[in-house]
Amino acid sequence: MFWRKQKAAIGRFHPLHATLTLEQAFSVALRRDEWEPVIQSLAQHEAAGIRRRRWRLHERVPGTLVPMLRVLAADMTPDGTLSVAADMRGPKVPEKKGDTHPVPARPPITSMKQWYVVDPWLRMRAELRDGSVLELSVTDRIRHRKYRKRNPRGKIKFKSKSKTVQLLRVTRRLAKDAVVQRPETPPPGRIKVQSKQGRRLVIRASGKWNGPEENGSAVRRILNVSTEPFRWTPPGAPPRRSR
Repeated sequence: MFWRKQKAAIGRFHPLHATLTLEQAFSVALRRDEWEPVIQSLAQHEAAGIRRRRWRLHERVPGTLVPMLRVLAADMTPDGTLSVAADMRGPKVPEKKGDTHPVPARPPITSMKQWYVVDPWLRMRAELRDGSVLELSVTDRIRHRKYRKRNPRGKIKFKSKSKTVQLLRVTRRLAKDAVVQRPETPPPGRIKVQSKQGRRLVIRASGKWNGPEENGSAVRRILNVSTEPFRWTPPGAPPRRSR
């Protein structure tokens, strides 16, 4: 068959790489060092000669997923677990679409309908070497509007528009004996931070950006939000393990 060689190449990929190629999604938890063969396999995707559109990796895989795997793995011990749920199927999957409902309209628009698509395309959880646990999520929320408009000549036209907002949330659960120091300066205006004291201090930081990421900017956005929970522990504090 025409695609026989490419199918054979996919069969030689790491199983998670093959799953991401064929199904555009996976959810798995592995030890830190078990992720390295996955990363190396993903790096060989283009060299393997995969040209069919449906089997190409989404740009978010090399642009966001792989860099974040490396960033988190660098701050983990070998026995730490890194969990990843990646969904690169895009926002057109039916289960991601919400209900459609009418919204008020003003002339020359005679009627309007609106619905939202929620696409949580990346979730990660890492057990860090200092005993804290870091969780992050990236979600695209897309508002769609379809409306009926009458122009000055009385002609009816149907139009549509959409707006994307990218939501980032990072949660850090500190070790029970962690040294904590509240930051002296507030976070940037785009980022909100909340803290909750229980058995372990939990710090949540969230940010919102208009429009999807461009040129790998999702990694920069994630790191900007992730900085805030780490400002609560003094630099150079000895790593501690939770009991």
